[in-house]
Amino acid sequence: MSDLIAVAYDDLPRAERARDKIIQLHRDHTIELADVVVVERRQNGKIKLHQARSLTAGGALGGAAWGGLIGLVFFMPLLGMAIGGATGAAMGAAADAGIDDDFMRDLGEHLAPGAAAVFVLVDKRNPDKVVPEMAPLGGRIIRTSLTDEQEQHLRDAVKAARTPQPV
Repeated sequence: MSDLIAVAYDDLPRAERARDKIIQLHRDHTIELADVVVVERRQNGKIKLHQARSLTAGGALGGAAWGGLIGLVFFMPLLGMAIGGATGAAMGAAADAGIDDDFMRDLGEHLAPGAAAVFVLVDKRNPDKVVPEMAPLGGRIIRTSLTDEQEQHLRDAVKAARTPQPV
């Protein structure tokens, strides 16, 4: 079961830094992401979604691998890879996995003009390691799918991580 966490920031560059940090934590195997998107509310009020990864590229690569394997069976691996790659790219482009775009746009309407939010769909999380990394970037939690108790624990941990500790 994935958890949704949305954090608002005052501006797009800070939200992009947060997204990049989240992606780095994913690469370091601290968390497992299903999706991460930056939602920007531009000065003119329009909502822009900044997707972090391309399903098309992943689909093309997977399709090419399967196509090459199937092509080997029929002694035409290059043709199989080409057909598999094209099919995988088309399937990846058509797939709408992750966080619902309409939901993000609706929530983005509540952001101040010029502000942005990071929407994260997390498969596995480790708050003890993630919160200290993310807290210095600021932001405020605007929506989660966590239980009330889990959400309050997250808010408390973020607040504690931002509060200077006495020496």
